[in-house]
Amino acid sequence: MTDDPHPTTAQAASPTYRLASTDTDFLLGPSMRGVRFLLEFAKPDEAMNSWGVRSTIVVFGSARIREDGPDEHRRWYAAARAFGAIASLRGGAHLSARHERHNVICTGGGPGIMEAANRGATDVGAPSIGLNITLPHEQLPNGYSTPELTFRFHYFAMRKMHLAMRANALVVFPGGFGTLDELFELLTLRQTEKSPPIPIVLFDQAYWKGVINFDALVAAGMVAAADLELFHFAETAGDVWQCLLDGGLRPDQEIPAPPPADVQDLR
Repeated sequence: MTDDPHPTTAQAASPTYRLASTDTDFLLGPSMRGVRFLLEFAKPDEAMNSWGVRSTIVVFGSARIREDGPDEHRRWYAAARAFGAIASLRGGAHLSARHERHNVICTGGGPGIMEAANRGATDVGAPSIGLNITLPHEQLPNGYSTPELTFRFHYFAMRKMHLAMRANALVVFPGGFGTLDELFELLTLRQTEKSPPIPIVLFDQAYWKGVINFDALVAAGMVAAADLELFHFAETAGDVWQCLLDGGLRPDQEIPAPPPADVQDLR
C-alpha cells in the first residue's frame, strides 16, 4: 500500500479530477449556464455595493455618435456630457455622510453617447458605471467610466437586469437598434408595472417622433393613450434634469462645489 493520493498520472491528469471551481471546460459548459448567470449578477452587485451605489440614472444612446462628428452628433454628445455632469453633481453620486451614492450615471460602457455621459460624471469628479457586453466586434470600455465600476457581460439579459434594478431614471438619447431595445424593455416594465415608477426622458423630440410614430400606435389600439405619458421629451441637458425632478427623482445629497467653467458652459 502507499500513501500517495495520486497513484497514477492518468488519474491525476483526468479532467474529472480538476477542482470544479477551476475547471473552465466544466464552468463554460451548457449545464453551468445558470451558475454563469448567477456569477454575472453577483460580481457587479458586490462591486457596486462596496462603492455604496444605491441607485443610478441610466443613459442610453448610440455608440456611433462622435464628439467630432456631424453637427447633430456633436450636439447630442455635448448634451449627454453636460447631463452626466449635472446629474452627478446634483443627484448624489458623490459619497454621502451615510457612505451612500445615489443617482450614479450608468451606461452601456462603450463609445458615443455612453462615453459622453460617463465623461460628464468625470468632469465633476464623480464615479460612473459602465456595463459592457461581449460582442462579435469587440466593444472596448470608454476611458471615462470608473475602472472599479466597469464590467463586462456575456448575457444581454443579465446586463439589462443590472441596468434596470437600481435605476431611478432613464434618459435616452438618439440611437439605433440597441437603444430601441433598451428603451422598449424599460417602457414595457413600466407599462406592465413590473418596475417601480421612474421618469423616462427622450432627448430630441424631432428625432424620436421621426423614428417612431407613437400616435399611430395609439390610433391602432396597440397602446393606450395613457401609455404615452410614461415618457417625456427634452431638448437640453438642463431640461432633461428638470423633467427628471418633475417626474419624481429625488436628489439625495447636498450639492458639492460648482463644476469647472467648461462644464458650466456645456449646459
